Amino acid sequence: MGSILAIANQKGGVGKTTTAVNLAASLAAAERSCLLVDCDPQGNATTGLGFDRGKLEKGVYDLMMGGAEAEETVATTVLPGFFLIGANTDLIGAEVEIATAEEREFRLRRKLLPVKTAYDYILLDCPPSLGFLTLNALTAADGMLVPLQCEYYALEGLSQLLETVRALKRSLNLSLQLAGIILTMYDGRNNLSLQVAEEVRHHFKERVFQTVIPRNVRLSEAPSHGKPALLYDVRSTGAQSYLALARELIQRGGAEVHV
Repeated sequence: MGSILAIANQKGGVGKTTTAVNLAASLAAAERSCLLVDCDPQGNATTGLGFDRGKLEKGVYDLMMGGAEAEETVATTVLPGFFLIGANTDLIGAEVEIATAEEREFRLRRKLLPVKTAYDYILLDCPPSLGFLTLNALTAADGMLVPLQCEYYALEGLSQLLETVRALKRSLNLSLQLAGIILTMYDGRNNLSLQVAEEVRHHFKERVFQTVIPRNVRLSEAPSHGKPALLYDVRSTGAQSYLALARELIQRGGAEVHV
């Protein structure tokens, strides 16, 4: 059975979508089938893979609001084994509509369970908030991946996120585990990056992936070309780092640690 992993952090600009797109592509390159679900109304993962949000007939909105089943919303990408359920423009209003819906936190979970065995990994790209879309993703997930920017306020935001997840785990998803913390936007020449990385590893130990994601121009450029970094410039340090992260995730297997 495949794993459903939510890529979440309530803080914006930490590399959630960059991680979602490039980790999914790297897993596919490692011959692991991967479905990326764009749960963010901004739809950056969708456009970053070359899709026009306005032309998507069905996406995450239709999935969650009952207008479609998962099989009807899956789109193929240019990379074999890499599939997408995109965020069409209707998803912008989903946060408001779902607030009054029945079993509002379980809608995504119910729709993804029938296709869970069809993929090795299902990655959920969450919005930079802890609203109903993120709650749906965390309720559907087996594990949570947390991209963490190497900056001063990183630990403060992480502590808040983990406390929220503990509360959610008690009430909505008993099986949710922390699949790992990913250090992003790392600059080895910067003392602050070094200090933050050291402090995060000291506090969270084996929860932190050994692979770090550096600041890299190619990672920033690739979305404007509608490609993951490994198809834009596979030799770049950014692409190579996500390939290494995918290998590490595969090696970890089901060895999640408790939140």
